[in-house]
Amino acid sequence: MRIGLLGTGPWAQMVHAPVLQAHEALDFVGVWGRRPEAAKELADRHGTRAYDDVDALLTDVDAVAVALPPDVQARLAVRAAGAGCHLLLDKPVAATVPGARAVVRAVREAGVASVVFFTTRFVPEAGAWIAEQAETGGWFTGHAEWLGDVFHGTGDHPFATPWRGEKGALWDVGPHALSVLLPVLGDVRRVTAAARGPRDTVHVVLDHVDGASGTLTLSLTAPPAATGSGVELRGTAGVTRLPQGGGDAAGALTRAADELLVSARDGRPHACDAAFGLRVTEILADVEALLEGGAH
Repeated sequence: MRIGLLGTGPWAQMVHAPVLQAHEALDFVGVWGRRPEAAKELADRHGTRAYDDVDALLTDVDAVAVALPPDVQARLAVRAAGAGCHLLLDKPVAATVPGARAVVRAVREAGVASVVFFTTRFVPEAGAWIAEQAETGGWFTGHAEWLGDVFHGTGDHPFATPWRGEKGALWDVGPHALSVLLPVLGDVRRVTAAARGPRDTVHVVLDHVDGASGTLTLSLTAPPAATGSGVELRGTAGVTRLPQGGGDAAGALTRAADELLVSARDGRPHACDAAFGLRVTEILADVEALLEGGAH
């Protein structure tokens, strides 16, 4: 499958471009970025072509991988789907619910495959644990915490990007937490509580359709010594925790690309497709509305 890369930021440089170049079933055709000089530098480093015109790249490929801020991603994903390209998207799918709905509509109308790169879902040990807990059922509570130090201290973290500064932990790491809880505890019936903690930290309580209560603690401004992520479930089967380690971002993205290839070949929607990305976006928007004191 011929694939192009949209984006030239840290994630594109550190993960996307190396994975697309190394993947045996992908032909890494080229790179487009909002900064042409960065696109050329990244393309040269990986032996591919830099495109000044995004539509020219979309014409030359069968799929695109996107490593762009969510508002930019949503607009270009609609454009790429309209050009018949399968989509390997980043999370969140969009910065707004209407933006995410537009992506889902474009995917359905074009009949293309989509996979959203919720990293944890593509780590084998984590994926197996999620499937096992979903099958077990009987969960009473689930707690997920994702604590990063992106905006703690000097501010020179590679992922201290403007969109993360604006949207905070809720929109950056909230999707990771939801991507684990939703397949295990079921969809969210209602966001029952949301409160702000230190800096951008957010605490959320969720009422799930299967009766369980889910809680999230999210931050990009934690002290470095306090960083980390984890998920704990408690129910009739006892207590269980998401396995730590066992994967890296490059390996996870490689598996996401593998699963996009399968979905494109078989025509079957992936569990982490754009529609799932939309549902995550809807929940994030509900939390944001509650934090701001609005209706949800």
